[in-house]
Amino acid sequence: MLTMTDNAVLVIRDLAAQQDVADAGGLRIAADTEAGALSIELVGEPVQGDQVVDDQGARIFLDPDAAELLTDTSVDAVVDEEGVVQFGFTEKE
Repeated sequence: MLTMTDNAVLVIRDLAAQQDVADAGGLRIAADTEAGALSIELVGEPVQGDQVVDDQGARIFLDPDAAELLTDTSVDAVVDEEGVVQFGFTEKE
């Protein structure tokens, strides 16, 4: 199952608060298997079938393809000097 670093927890909670995402909302990660890419967006609630990962109030919703792809992975987040958020994924050992 996907886990979050402490940084990712803080960034996701801050993003949700800044964007007035509902209490049930969070960050949704969906896999585009044809393009070989992931899309990430803030949403008000998970889509039916999403796997929900909740860590200290930071929520990530994974569509089934993303959940499979990101099994045994940890997500990290950093905010640069201009306020741009970047997410990174690493395999757990």
